Amino acid sequence: MMATAVNKHILVVDDDAGVVDYLVEMLNEEGYITHGVTSPSDALARLEREEYDLVITDIEMPGMRGLDLMGAIHTRKPGQLVLLITAFGSIDSAVQAVRAGACDFVTKPFPIEALLLAIERAFRERQMHREIVRLRGAVSSGDASGLVSRSQAMRRVVEVARRAALTDSTVLLTGESGVGKGAVARFIHDQSPRAKAPFVQINCAALPTSLVESELFGVRKGAYTDARSDRPGLFIEATGGTLFLDEIAEMPLETQPKLLSVLEAGKVRPLGGASEMDVNVRVIAATNHPLEEALQDRRFRPDLYHRLNVIALEIPSLKARPEDIEPLVDLFVQRASVKLGRSVIGITAEARRWLLSYAWPGNVRELANRIERAVALTDHDTLLLEDFSLAPRPPGSEDLLATVALRELPLAEVERAYVHHVLDLVHGNKARAARILGIDRKTLYRKLGLTEVAEE
Repeated sequence: MMATAVNKHILVVDDDAGVVDYLVEMLNEEGYITHGVTSPSDALARLEREEYDLVITDIEMPGMRGLDLMGAIHTRKPGQLVLLITAFGSIDSAVQAVRAGACDFVTKPFPIEALLLAIERAFRERQMHREIVRLRGAVSSGDASGLVSRSQAMRRVVEVARRAALTDSTVLLTGESGVGKGAVARFIHDQSPRAKAPFVQINCAALPTSLVESELFGVRKGAYTDARSDRPGLFIEATGGTLFLDEIAEMPLETQPKLLSVLEAGKVRPLGGASEMDVNVRVIAATNHPLEEALQDRRFRPDLYHRLNVIALEIPSLKARPEDIEPLVDLFVQRASVKLGRSVIGITAEARRWLLSYAWPGNVRELANRIERAVALTDHDTLLLEDFSLAPRPPGSEDLLATVALRELPLAEVERAYVHHVLDLVHGNKARAARILGIDRKTLYRKLGLTEVAEE
């Protein structure tokens, strides 16, 4: 049973009882809960009594045309999905139907696969619109922290982060580059009593060694040649709030004891200053290089390491939490659309499958950047696979082909293995597998080595 069919109710309307019976039977086989009527009046009566996710109606019917029926339905239920079918298809009638509010248009005679694809597309686009509305509401209300946590791994991260937010202890975030350590740091700040105070961050690897101390602790006029005026450091700027020290492993060794002193005493002395100043700052540090290695190489002080590592939190890679990819995609499409002023509402199923199967070595940052670029350059309101400038081969195809070649598998075995793989992906639904493979059911059964068509 395909995922979109679960608990979906469909009403079929056609004056030909044979067509109604056929469509009801076929759609029920696909897992939809389907009912049929042979007159528009019966359809309207049924819609008064029951809720349907989709109405499929013929256009040419005695008494009331399908377009008029759709108008009557939308008067009663403005959000009702209506899909039109007709034997008198034309571009003009298709345009008229869509303008009138149809979610799609299928011309008879049609293979059942064409109707099933139209139904899937209708439900997918409806869900996409609902998700965009939800995300826009979350962004406008300030609830979208960016910490998507559908996966068990990220739920654990969020839970520890929430607990850490209630304390003033230092936190050490670890994980690969691009996993979202900055987002977690911001989440901790936003969930803490310091949320209304500043959140200040610095990338320790982005500054020359000579500037790290002045940036952190401040500088007094005349402390060195270019110090023409007093300048507060980031500890002062973050007073009452949170200071996020990213790439802490890159902090110069000579600066580390001064940072340790500030953390322990709560006082900071600007460069060239004669006296210390009290600071009230919560520190969160992050690194994508294990500090244990820096300790062994004597590039990082053990006492500072232990002072920072009060609450340790490792952020898993995106590859380790594939369940989070899909909601992240939807979130980043929404954010990029708002940022760039584009009206992109989602992505196609083909592009979504690619994004879900890609390994994402650059983690969440790479995903966000790919989507923003696609939103910026697309000519459509829905992102296509080609909008991502992706290689024509699917992700991992080079490794797959290399493995196949090394095993010296004959082409017939490779084909059979792929067919079984697709069948596993759709949980044994042979009709759907055939559509994905671009073959009919008889051909699918032949490739599976089956001589009889079994029940789905």
